[in-house]
Amino acid sequence: MALYPVIMCGGAGTRLWPASRPSRPKQFLSLAGSRSLFQNTVSRVAPLVATGGEVIVVGGVAHRDWIAAQLEEIGVSARILLEPQGRGSAAAMAAAAIRVLQIDPDGVVAFVASDHHIPDHEAFRAAIVTAAAAARGGRIVTLGVRPTGPSPAYGYIKPAGHGLSAVEAFVEKPDTATAAGYIRDGYLWNSGNFIVSAQTLVDEFKALAPEVAQAAQAALPAHQTTSPQTLTATFLTAPDTSIDYAVMEKTRRAWVLAIDFAWSDMGAWDALAGVDTDDSSIHVREDSPGCLIRAPEGTLVAALGVSNLAIIAEADAILVCDLDRAQEVKSLVDQMRSRSPKHLDFDRPVVEDLITAGRRFADWLRLRALPTWSTLGQAETGLFIEGLTLDGRRAGRPHRARVQARQIFVYAEAGRLGWEGPWRRIVSVGLARLLASHLRDDGLSRSLVSDSGAPLDDTARLYDQAFVLLALATARSAGVDAEAAEAAAVRLREALLAQTLPNGGFREAGDHPYQANAHMHLLEACLAWEEAGGDAGWAGLADRLVTLAFESFIDPDDGFLREFFGADWSPAEGENGTLVEPGHQFEWAWLLTRYGRSRGDARALAAAIRLYAVGQRGVAGHPQIIIDALNVDGSVRSRQARLWPQTEWLKAALILAETASQADRSALLDDAATALRALWLYLTPDGLWHDRHLADGSFIAEPAPASSLYHIMAGFQQLATSWSPATGEDEPLSLA
Repeated sequence: MALYPVIMCGGAGTRLWPASRPSRPKQFLSLAGSRSLFQNTVSRVAPLVATGGEVIVVGGVAHRDWIAAQLEEIGVSARILLEPQGRGSAAAMAAAAIRVLQIDPDGVVAFVASDHHIPDHEAFRAAIVTAAAAARGGRIVTLGVRPTGPSPAYGYIKPAGHGLSAVEAFVEKPDTATAAGYIRDGYLWNSGNFIVSAQTLVDEFKALAPEVAQAAQAALPAHQTTSPQTLTATFLTAPDTSIDYAVMEKTRRAWVLAIDFAWSDMGAWDALAGVDTDDSSIHVREDSPGCLIRAPEGTLVAALGVSNLAIIAEADAILVCDLDRAQEVKSLVDQMRSRSPKHLDFDRPVVEDLITAGRRFADWLRLRALPTWSTLGQAETGLFIEGLTLDGRRAGRPHRARVQARQIFVYAEAGRLGWEGPWRRIVSVGLARLLASHLRDDGLSRSLVSDSGAPLDDTARLYDQAFVLLALATARSAGVDAEAAEAAAVRLREALLAQTLPNGGFREAGDHPYQANAHMHLLEACLAWEEAGGDAGWAGLADRLVTLAFESFIDPDDGFLREFFGADWSPAEGENGTLVEPGHQFEWAWLLTRYGRSRGDARALAAAIRLYAVGQRGVAGHPQIIIDALNVDGSVRSRQARLWPQTEWLKAALILAETASQADRSALLDDAATALRALWLYLTPDGLWHDRHLADGSFIAEPAPASSLYHIMAGFQQLATSWSPATGEDEPLSLA
């Protein structure tokens, strides 16, 4: 049986105000060392899945960014389930157990709190393994901590025996005198960690709390592979109750494992007094024993002649309290609800929504990018420039076919979307130069020409052919030299088909002759020609390319898409065969959705959803962006993040949202807004952009590549297409 650690990440941490507040609760704070409590918990449980299973995090939708960013910081992958609103621990645990049961009917779940301090990680894991063995026999095992003193801060458990034994009773938090009696009688502290098989817990919920089980079951999105997943609104119908009330106080399966290692729930400031907090803030104190002082970095706190105090400073609030009364801080927070509600939480930055960001995007293209690249970005000969420095100087020679074709696509699409600049002249001149300089006598496109248009590299790369075909399709749709465009496209297609391999694919020139990427763009061109009214040959070629994708590119078991292959179209050897690019997962999801809708192909539509889920594994950082590369096991290969994957995330989220269920649609539109915000990180006010974002948040200093404008325009085109259904706006989004 595999083990599934489920990290319960929904606590509020009210007693740790003012450091812990709703938008940044205590589990995301560094209270015991340089990492947050949540990160320490993840590190503590991650080794438990080394031989099977999966780390799962259950948290609030408001904390999605915190969860994703802190996981990314420590390089751990996890399945994330998000509650639309907290309903107590019972419903959250039921949802996680049901999901594990769907993934693995024999799975054992270890529910652990995200905000506990347990310095001995090995002892904790050993206890989980011991408890898991008992859980396989149908028991619900909780970890009971041997008390170090009578505390009114914890609930207590009365065990039937020593070590691992049945539970005789659970009792609520007592007063200090009663707690002392409990300790004399051998009671244990209730740690709130539970180990149980998924099947056992689901059965107990159905028997003892059926309303919880029903709501949790109905709230789980149908697609099991997507992460993060937001539980649907049905989750809000679950009773707001704890696992103790719903199950543990009623079940006959409750057992407890006594543990001796150091443990604290970090529930109030007095719990931190005995912990090495590694606080880097500046303190000056004299005759002030036993004080806990915490302040933001750079803030000086001075204490003189006081003792046993918690002095906790934040930018907008300060707490001073006797550590012996730290459990009562919650009463102060309750008073704030009427006296100063603004101090209940931190000021939250305004997040730009999809409508605002979309209209700003249109203005940026219309007023900045398109004018800049139609002047500085196109030479007098009609050839497009390879790039512009960030101070507006031309860079990059000679001229690649793919850049010429992409810029023709950009300006033809701009014209179709209402741009009033000289798009028709730009497309016509650019198209004429492309046909004259890049097309060879056999109808295929050479890859490289000089400033004068003289051939420099006569190689006909498949990637270049795909973009020339796309440019010709878009020019035809825009009504620019339509007959010449169609004639050139058909001739190029027939020349290309003469080189078809036995499996229906094509060999690419260069280091990676058998690859998915060039075929992906060829499929994009075929779909563009279908939409432009091209002949039946385009649909036939598209069908062959999709068949090839299912037969060779897309893993049949896990649904991800590989990049490189051997001559027999099996995965390439070594690292080339284990590369997964999140951006290409999104790009294929977008194409397969278009293809599947045009043909009513359910297999293509289902594959698109799975690919989207794989692409989401590349979400990283805070703010969130899509990184460049993963390995097939989900580990990160490169934390660099280029511009283009952000646009592919935007396109895929928008097109999938058009026909998704209400719950999935809401999550996808949230993704689209996040993707557009990610794209804005790269764009400059004057119509240029950065291309490569580094893990430290900086960008590589280099010219803006002209080729990126194709991705930017394609992202905007999908946004304009999806605008009204996505936003509810009556006024269309255009470049007019």
